[in-house]
Formats: sequence, structure tokens, C-alpha cells
Amino acid sequence: MTMFGIRLLCCFLSIGTALTASAPPANRGFLHGKLQPFVDSLALPSPQRQALSNTLDQDSNLGAFLSGNDYQSFGLVVLACLSLRSILGNESVDTIPVNQTEAEANWSQSCWRAPTCLVVPESAQDVSKALKIIKFFKSKFAVRSGGHSPNPGFSNINNPGILIDLQKLNQIEVSADKKVARLGPGGRWGDVIAALDPYDVSVIGGRIPQVGVGGLILGGGFFHFSGEYGLAGDNVKEFEIVLSDGAITTANADHNVDLFWALKGGGANFGIVTRFDLYTIPVKNIWFQVTIYTPDQVPAILDAFAQWQNQGASDVKSTVALIVGLEATTVGLIYSAPADKPGAFDPFYSIPPAVVAVAPGNGTVLGLTNILGTTFSNIPQRHDYRGASSKIDVQLYKDVYAFWREQAMAVHEATGANMTFTLQPVPVNLVDQGNARGGNPLGIPRINHQWWTTLVDWENAEDDEQVRAVPIATSEKWKELGEQRGSYIPFLFMNDGSRDQSPLSLYGAENLARLKEVSRKYDPSQVFQTLQGDGFLLSKV
Repeated sequence: MTMFGIRLLCCFLSIGTALTASAPPANRGFLHGKLQPFVDSLALPSPQRQALSNTLDQDSNLGAFLSGNDYQSFGLVVLACLSLRSILGNESVDTIPVNQTEAEANWSQSCWRAPTCLVVPESAQDVSKALKIIKFFKSKFAVRSGGHSPNPGFSNINNPGILIDLQKLNQIEVSADKKVARLGPGGRWGDVIAALDPYDVSVIGGRIPQVGVGGLILGGGFFHFSGEYGLAGDNVKEFEIVLSDGAITTANADHNVDLFWALKGGGANFGIVTRFDLYTIPVKNIWFQVTIYTPDQVPAILDAFAQWQNQGASDVKSTVALIVGLEATTVGLIYSAPADKPGAFDPFYSIPPAVVAVAPGNGTVLGLTNILGTTFSNIPQRHDYRGASSKIDVQLYKDVYAFWREQAMAVHEATGANMTFTLQPVPVNLVDQGNARGGNPLGIPRINHQWWTTLVDWENAEDDEQVRAVPIATSEKWKELGEQRGSYIPFLFMNDGSRDQSPLSLYGAENLARLKEVSRKYDPSQVFQTLQGDGFLLSKV
């Protein structure tokens, strides 16, 4: 244990002792009146209910809090954690010092935190109890699905605060007719694709197998076949969600319709989703190839990409994964059915690759997913994303790329940071598929366009500002040059957003107002706006 952990443990024990100090007799009746409805709402077995009631009834710090007097906020969070542990058990609640490996399960080092306690629910009912306790004690909290967001504070929290980790809500079930997959938020997309493969179906989900289910869907979810079937959120049949008062409910096309719409890209603003029922797609056997190009070939690759966007992308079964790095460019050509050199990709075939990483041919979605998994590094690093959008404009692509490369190379030489320049194709059919399924709150323009993003990796915290300056400047360059050319689109895909960006503010005034209305309806106490540690929150817009 580190010295920091020892100090926290000592503090925890001393406060825990202080918390058990009896409340003055005159205040016990008042305290009991405040506590009993809360304890009853937890629906605990009688002995457990009585023990919890007795413990809380005698706590002077809690009495001060409920009476509106001065109280110790850290002590209140500790009491909330002790209450959670007494209800859910030691296996589900880890308190100070929280297991470092579990607390630091987030992908990016910049997101590593030390919460007061770590709660690992095993059911929606466990999540319900956790939220009731968090609301009652007014404890700060964070929710982690897969922890792949690189944004600090979005899926972890420091002491004093409670981290709810959904890792055990990782169920994968397929309906008898194979048309619906029932997924838990704590699952990983690689496991999902592998589980669906024997059924000869897939779902619109995550391209990288290590990414978690929950956060990706709530941000929209862009997949290889989104041009054909829409975003992941558009393909949800039903959400099971725990609201801020602990109520467990569902949202679908017939029930809680406004909430159903909001959850399809509105982020973590409305509750904790404990189950996603996704429509499956009849796609297993596909065609793909992966080729590598040298930096001097990037202009030709960008020409081919724009040409495909304008022509080949009309075949909605085709998509292109384009990742430009500092030393090499990777192009993945993917077709959602067995094929033999699909004509949609003709603009690329004439460019000789430096390396054929995956030869052209037919395979499966699972095979492609496994290949992509080998490109993912588990070495602890600091990471960042960023996003911007534009119309199809090959000259704009080239101009912004030239700006980015100069900046990125300079920072790479100074810090060792690696960055990518990625264009994600967004055809009109992606929008149409979402609209056909009742719409979503994103406000995506109904034109062929692209979503630019970048993945930034580096080692040292002291380099944060210098490294992040490159993607920040590049997103500003997209806006500057794009507006000059009439090609800029004021839209930001939430899953690509960086900590200082505001995707919700670009969803359109009407959609934003509607999202806030849904938030007030289903979370009248605004728990997810005031107690949730951070995120793309409506309260920040």
C-alpha cells in the first residue's frame, strides 16, 4: 500500500469511528422521521433493514446534514460507502483503499482516479439501491461501462466520490428468432461479436473489440456498417434503465417514447442503462482487405476517398476505414457481403500499396474484429480524441492534413506522442436509417459528409498541454478553412468528443431543448446533472 493509501485508510477509519457517535436524543426523532422512508425504499430484508436503520439513526454527522447544519462531506460519502457495503456485500463494494488495479481499469492513464469506494453491481436492482443511496447522501459519483473514454472524470472519480463499475452487467443473450441481442452495458464488443457469430448474425456496435457496450451506444455508436443500417443507438429495440430515484423502467418505441429518443445519442444524462436490446443484422460473411501506404501517397489516398464518397458510397454495403498516421496510412475496404473485388472501391485499386496487411478476400465480421483487436495496445498511456465535421471536399482534406502533419511531427519529435488523422464516411443513408427508426437527438445533417477524428497517445503528464495543442489546433483549422470554402459542418459526434468540446451544443436548439425537457421529466432532482462527476452533461450546455 502506498503512503497515500495508508493516510486515506487512517482517515477513513477515524471518520468511520466519529460517524458512529450517537446523535443527541432530542434529534433522534427528527432523524428517524427523515431516515425511515429512505430505508424502507431500499426494500431490504427485515434484519438488514433494522441494522441499517439503527446505524444511520445514531450518526451525528448525518443528523447535521439532514438538519441543514454544518457537516463533514467526506464523512458523508464514507457513510454512503459503508451503507452500500452493508447492503450489497463486501464482494460488490470495495472501500478505501480501493483496489488500485480495479480503480485504474480505465484505458487512459489521464482517467485514473482513486474513488472513496468502488461499487460493482450484479443486477439492475443493485444499481437501483446504489442510486437511492447516492441521491439520499448527495454523493458525487461516476459510472464506468468499459472505461474507454479518454476524457478525465467521465468514467472515474476521485475521493470523495463513488464509482459504479458495470463490469458484471455483461450478459449476452440472443432471442429464439435470432432477431434481438440482449446486451449488458459492461460487456465488450469483441465478446459480443464472438457470441453472435454462431448465430450467423451481428449487431451495429463497436469496431474495436476492447471497447465497452454502454458508453458507445449512448454516444451514438459508429460501426463498419452504419452507412447501411444506421448508428448503434438507432438499432436499439429497448433500453432498460434505472432512474435517479431508483425506479427500474424501460424505454422503447411504445413506452417512454421521449426517453427512448433521448437515449439514442443523448449520453449519460438520464439514468444508468442496465440492458440494451439491439436488433441483429443478417451480416456474418463479408469481404475486406487492409493495405498500408507511405506518407507520400496520402494525397492520392485522399483523392480516392473523396471519389468513393461521391460515387462508390452509393453502394451502402461498402465502407472505407481510413487512418492516416505519421509514418504510414492504413486503408481498410469493407463490404457487408461476400464479393470479389467490389466495384465500389475502384478508386483505390490503382494505388499500389507498400504493404498488403490483409489480402483481399471473404471472411467474417468476427475475423475482421479479431484482426482489429491486434492493433489495440494495452500498454498504459495517456490518450485523447477530438472531432470535427465537413462536407466532401478533397482540397479541404489535403489542406487540413498538411497543417496537422506539420504540427504533429513537431510534437512527436519533442515528446514521442503519436497521432492519427482519420476520416469517417457519413452517407445520407446513415441519417435515413435513424429517421426510419423514430429519429435520434443528434441532428446529423442529411448530406454525404465526413467525421474527422484523431487518436493521440503519449507517455508523460507534463506533456499534456503541448500534445493536446495539436488536435485542438487541427479542429480549429477544420472550422477556419472549412468556413472559407463553405464546407464546414457544425456537428460533433459525441463518441469522438474531447473533454473541452461540447457535442450536445451542436445537436440543434430544438433537440437540445427537448433533451433538457426529457432530463427534467425523468430526473426531476437533476441527480445526473449535479452529482455526476463529469461528462457531456446537459447542465454544461
